Amino acid sequence: MDSTKALRELLAREKLVVAPGAYDCATARLIEQAGFVAVYMTGAGSAAARAAMPDYGLLTMTEMVANAAAIARAVAIPVIADADTGYGNELNVARTVREYERAGVAAIHLEDQTFPKKCGHLDRKEIIPRQAFVARIRAAVEQRQDPNFVIIARTDAIAVEGFDEAIQRARAALAAGADVAFVEAPETAEQLRAVPALVEGPCLLNVVQGGKTPQVSRREAEQYGYRLAILPTMLLSAAVKACDQALAHYRQTGELPPAGEGDNLKALFRRFGAGEWDALRARYAVPA
Repeated sequence: MDSTKALRELLAREKLVVAPGAYDCATARLIEQAGFVAVYMTGAGSAAARAAMPDYGLLTMTEMVANAAAIARAVAIPVIADADTGYGNELNVARTVREYERAGVAAIHLEDQTFPKKCGHLDRKEIIPRQAFVARIRAAVEQRQDPNFVIIARTDAIAVEGFDEAIQRARAALAAGADVAFVEAPETAEQLRAVPALVEGPCLLNVVQGGKTPQVSRREAEQYGYRLAILPTMLLSAAVKACDQALAHYRQTGELPPAGEGDNLKALFRRFGAGEWDALRARYAVPA
């Protein structure tokens, strides 16, 4: 099944779709192996992994698409990708949609910040007028080649013009043809609970550790009516912490950290397809 159709079917169910954030092919494969049904290509993680930069909109569309394409090739489950602002006006948005479609992802989200954007949970964001945002979404919807390709409309208006404006923008984006509304960074538990009912359409929840939005469980998010949840920084934060600990241990002791169960080279390579490649080698190897 095509990844776009697969994601459409997942979103049509009542159960919340959870997509942990991957920043490279390895983390995407781990997400798939853990049993999740979708992967989210995080923009923050992509900036950190590819350029050691913060989530300030510093990667180009080409760099983001290249990372999305690599991740989509690495897994068999649908990939949802951050497409920032669409990288310009409506013409740029049209090209952005086409490039992400060619990359093999199932969905993208486009936002109403000015370009370059910044992480939705940081201060001093700037947004474009509502009509300009709706025009971006309409261009994305009309220019996609695959009708099953999912367009997610993200608004950062809460921090700039308030909660009511964010709801109005989300509703307008859905009326323009967006498939899912993404109201970024609700600041209170009341706002978080109210979004799906006020938007009156499928909604995405961004679960960010240490962000502006109060933390809720998967069960609570589902009860509130959210259809999709992304966890953009969970693995990036875990990887940074684990790397810091391993490096500090070796620097202080001169020895590798104690090995855990399954911590050997063969087991590591098996996680990333060694068995498949060994079988191919055995099939085509020329006898001595």
